[in-house]
Amino acid sequence: MIIRIKVGNITTMEKLISAADANRRFSEVLRDVKDGQSYVVTSHGRPVARIAPIEHGRKTTGSARTVLLGRLRSERVVDVGRWKRDDLYE
Repeated sequence: MIIRIKVGNITTMEKLISAADANRRFSEVLRDVKDGQSYVVTSHGRPVARIAPIEHGRKTTGSARTVLLGRLRSERVVDVGRWKRDDLYE
């Protein structure tokens, strides 16, 4: 089902998807979102979340990068020794 949402002068069309279907088809949903489609996720018939493409802006990207790098610089370095990928899943 497709619903229309009007915000100011802008009308957007979003697909409704149940939480169970979104879970089962998550890769497909992400591909659609990457292509510009938005979804409203429902639980027991009620809207609970929206999955929508992010707005790419230099300000947002730069701000997020600045916050991340600041956080990484503030963390102490931990020597965990040698490890293998399989060690992550034990």
